[in-house]
Amino acid sequence: MAASPASSASPASSALPASVAPAPDRPRVTQLRLSAFAGHRRAVLRLGPLTVLAGPSGSGKTSALRAYDALARLGGGAELGAVFPDPGACVPERARPDAQHRRGFRIGCTADGAEGPVHLDVAVQAEPELRIVGERLTADGVVLLETALRDPGRRAVQAAWHTAGSAPVTRAPLPDDRLGTPLLPLRVAGKTDGQRRVLAAAEQMVVALRSVFACDPRPGRMREPVPTGSGRLLGGCDNLADVLWRTRAECGRRHAQFVAAVRAGCAGPVEDVLAEPALGGVVRALLDRGDGVRTGLGRLGYGELRYLALALVLFTGPGVLEVDPAGEVPAALQTLTVLADGFDRGLDVRQRAELLRLAARMCDRGHIRLVGAVADASWAVEAVEAVGEAGRAGVAAAGGLTVVHLNP
Repeated sequence: MAASPASSASPASSALPASVAPAPDRPRVTQLRLSAFAGHRRAVLRLGPLTVLAGPSGSGKTSALRAYDALARLGGGAELGAVFPDPGACVPERARPDAQHRRGFRIGCTADGAEGPVHLDVAVQAEPELRIVGERLTADGVVLLETALRDPGRRAVQAAWHTAGSAPVTRAPLPDDRLGTPLLPLRVAGKTDGQRRVLAAAEQMVVALRSVFACDPRPGRMREPVPTGSGRLLGGCDNLADVLWRTRAECGRRHAQFVAAVRAGCAGPVEDVLAEPALGGVVRALLDRGDGVRTGLGRLGYGELRYLALALVLFTGPGVLEVDPAGEVPAALQTLTVLADGFDRGLDVRQRAELLRLAARMCDRGHIRLVGAVADASWAVEAVEAVGEAGRAGVAAAGGLTVVHLNP
């Protein structure tokens, strides 16, 4: 699947302010490259503060989100096997094995920030055994880190990183089951300007990739009471009642804004959204209708539950969502990225427009970015009511909204 040309969005009166780019020193991923991954070949997807991937079933929206999430987990230091439990599904369907019967896939991204654009590209061997066979970190045309599999019999890759000292590069082995970029702070001394440049670029990439929350709410599991737990929202939003039990008491102002958003997307009056304990050490979520009637989530429709869950995601942060933030970096220098598969699934016309407007307002603040998958994006540009302008192939931008069209 590749991005297809997009037509210009026509001017419209703006009900929302034009999106403001994040501060230059706040690292963020601005491009996803799927050189050879699942159904994608040579696909370059530009990502803005608010991005929707649009296309019919089979166009590769879910696999693009999966690749982004995989890079984020690798950037956090996760092992390759945990990130790709079924690596064969990531190999392009028509990819032929080489003489050694090897097949694999290639993904990458660009992170912008104080160091300028930093590019990361990774080649993964999926067959006959899973391992990283190549990694490259570059900035301003300079290769800062490069790894390659020199000896297939060893469980290591040969790495070389920029030094710019008495020796132009430093060479050492790195494991083949982890990304090398997040390991650099443990291996690079930072004594020369070149080494400090390597460390700064690696930190920018890792911070940009961390704090990713991949979610796809499952209403069937949200209807039932849940045990009290960590109060951190899971990707399927199964434990929404437990999270509401926590967040309602933590910030009254934010909760009031959340209730207002729920009121705009759910049928009937909504005075409050709350959770209450039930027998057996569980909590259940309810809508307070304001007239003494409380409606359990089990009575809500599929679309209402998905809308409610996604609205809660947009109003919370890394401390409430089950994400892996860079704990050593101040929160003001991090950006939470939400990957929402099926962003418009089950939503009616009003709900999807309200949810996108909410996402636009939250992303406009710069501390959150969203990449959502939709079947059709014709309604999205109208929903944000901003002036659009066609960008590069496959991208149309409208006041902070970036639309990437994917074709099967």
